[in-house]
Amino acid sequence: MFVKVCGLRTSADVDAAVSSGADAVGFVFAASPRQVDPATAGALVAVAGATLTVGVFLGQPVDEVRAIAEATGLGAVQLHGAYPKDAFTALADPRWQLIRAVPYSAPDLRVGAYGDDLLIVDAPKAGSGESWDYASVAGLDGQWLLAGGLTPASVASAAATARARGVDVSSGVESSRGVKDHALIADFVAAARAAAVLSSGRQPPGTASKPT
Repeated sequence: MFVKVCGLRTSADVDAAVSSGADAVGFVFAASPRQVDPATAGALVAVAGATLTVGVFLGQPVDEVRAIAEATGLGAVQLHGAYPKDAFTALADPRWQLIRAVPYSAPDLRVGAYGDDLLIVDAPKAGSGESWDYASVAGLDGQWLLAGGLTPASVASAAATARARGVDVSSGVESSRGVKDHALIADFVAAARAAAVLSSGRQPPGTASKPT
């Protein structure tokens, strides 16, 4: 079970996620209570070490996205929402992975349909923390992550219902909007790992650059 913890803003947040065993950490560049500037993100990328670092973009022009990715050394670029296929083509680069994040109601829920390496299926409103009909995507194939309404208490059942290859959390590990709770991060990663062990009968991998 691949685990991404998103919306991190401080080095303590990143340390908490990495030490808990998260496979990826995300930094939000769009307008949000979780927004960070490129200088802060660059410092957080350094703190993350070998853990996959993801920049989250919503509505920003492709040129701006590329400039931020290059300046910060991100390991992945996540385009959230109604970005066209041309945007992914323009951002294709061996220096980073491409992640497409869309609501579960979006058309063309196929991994790689836009040249993306990874797909995130989320609630209709990104970052809202709203749960949704996870069973509706249970037939989805390929490398994809489940997001929206996940918490330490719900992640195991939600992932099992959706048959997800991984999970992505932000608001579900916060003490207040935009403020990460480090104990909840640890609880979330542990719950996701335990769910993976129970469903597969195998020990989960330690870290990975993509879902396993």
